[in-house]
Amino acid sequence: MEFALIEVSVQPKSSKSIIVKTEKGLKAYLNSPPVDGKANAECIRLFSETLKIAKSRISVIKGEKSKKKILKIEGLSKNAAESILLG
Repeated sequence: MEFALIEVSVQPKSSKSIIVKTEKGLKAYLNSPPVDGKANAECIRLFSETLKIAKSRISVIKGEKSKKKILKIEGLSKNAAESILLG
C-alpha cells in the first residue's frame, strides 16, 4: 500500500485552523492548545478534511511533542498528497 510522508510545522493556539504553504514547506495553524494531544488530533482532522480521506489513514509518526511533525498518510502517494495540499 502506498503512503506519503509529509513534513509540517504546527502553530498551536491560532485564531483559526488552516494549512498554508511557506518558503520552508507546509505550516498548519491550529486552534487547539498543545495539551493532551489536542493539537495533534486537530492536525490530523485538518489534514483529513483537506485531503478528503479518513482520519484513521493519517498518523503522526515523528514529533508528537514537537512543532515539527512528520505525518504518514496512507493510500496517497507523496505527489498526490502534495498536489492537493499545495494546490
